[in-house]
Amino acid sequence: MSDNIKIRYEARAAVLKALGHPSRLFIVDELAKGERCVNELAALVGADMSTISKHLSILKSAGLVNDEKRGNSIFYRLAIPCIVNFFSCVESVVKAKAQAGLDSL
Repeated sequence: MSDNIKIRYEARAAVLKALGHPSRLFIVDELAKGERCVNELAALVGADMSTISKHLSILKSAGLVNDEKRGNSIFYRLAIPCIVNFFSCVESVVKAKAQAGLDSL
């Protein structure tokens, strides 16, 4: 594998790793509906603001979200909205697995 190809797959893995937590998946789903501040996301997820801030930092580092400071609040939005299309594919895999009786891990 060439270095360029390896770098590309490492970059893809970093995005997938950033999505590899249920709370972050939920946050991305919520941001697909529109921008949100940390307080709103914390209430929706049911976690403290520091935990949500860490999740958002991971998503931001992966290039999935952008932020904008307004007054004392920071608002987050999806940087690449097409990421929710990927979720449709993942959901198809989950449904196919369930239909095949492969739910237990």
